[in-house]
Amino acid sequence: MTANTVAVLGLGAMGLPMATRLAEAFDVTGYDPMPASRERGEKTGLTCAPTAADAVEGASVVLLAVRDAAQVEDVLFGWEGIAPALTRGAVVVMTSTVGMDAVASWTERLGNLGVALVDAPLSGGPVRAGEGDLLIVVGADPPALDLARPVLERLASTLTVVGNNAGDGQAMKTVNQLLCGVHIAAAAEALALADALGLDQQLALAALETGAASSFMLSNRGPRMIEGYDGNAEVLSRLDIFVKDLGIVGTAARGAGLAAPVAAAAEQLFLLGQTQGLGPADDSAVIKVVAPQRRTVNKYAAEEDAAEGITGGTQTTR
Repeated sequence: MTANTVAVLGLGAMGLPMATRLAEAFDVTGYDPMPASRERGEKTGLTCAPTAADAVEGASVVLLAVRDAAQVEDVLFGWEGIAPALTRGAVVVMTSTVGMDAVASWTERLGNLGVALVDAPLSGGPVRAGEGDLLIVVGADPPALDLARPVLERLASTLTVVGNNAGDGQAMKTVNQLLCGVHIAAAAEALALADALGLDQQLALAALETGAASSFMLSNRGPRMIEGYDGNAEVLSRLDIFVKDLGIVGTAARGAGLAAPVAAAAEQLFLLGQTQGLGPADDSAVIKVVAPQRRTVNKYAAEEDAAEGITGGTQTTR
């Protein structure tokens, strides 16, 4: 069997750009339970099926782009699950961060149907998904990975195989999400502190990015944290995703007998944000948990400055 026919289940923020990217190289059928999502897919030229079972019929690779473990269980083995419709010899590629707990059960039940599970959680966001610039970590039996590899390589700029078993990918992604969540929370605290000390957040961010305190999350989320005070930043990764992911981190750490106090502290910030109604907002909105309002504002009085021959601006503190 070859990876010529692909089904993508879940046409949301990540699933749709992945599906359209894959459709440039493979015969792709998409499905989403939301009619509006299927309509968006069809407007991009994607072929969409009316049911998940119809989408996977004859597919050699079935890619799941769903939210959490409960949705994986439902789409595979629920009342309208795809398990009975899967082709023997096919592979199911699980791209979501769902934790390790249920992976062994899914692997066994799919194996009884002659279907392998490729554990391939990814990072990168919707824009990078559409450009094939995702970071993907994989745990899979080598023959299953061989079948899925052309699909994964179409989506990834960095594809790292971390183990030969489904679940190994989730383990690596759990470690990754510990750092990502902590770095976002730390960036929020740093920029909130800069503001509280009367510094221009934009200038502080630019200065921090040039030194040892820089990080990807600071540079990526920092501008959206600052923008979020003036309006709603574009939602590229929902805040409540990190409630889920840091919950997975905590569960994994406790299961391994490891203390993870920094991750736990970051989790509390995201949980507070969710309880404050920020769950659907961009995860950069966690800065509003630390500091609900900006204290320092920049005033650029162009006419006055021009008259005085001054460039730049002054700061006032509320």
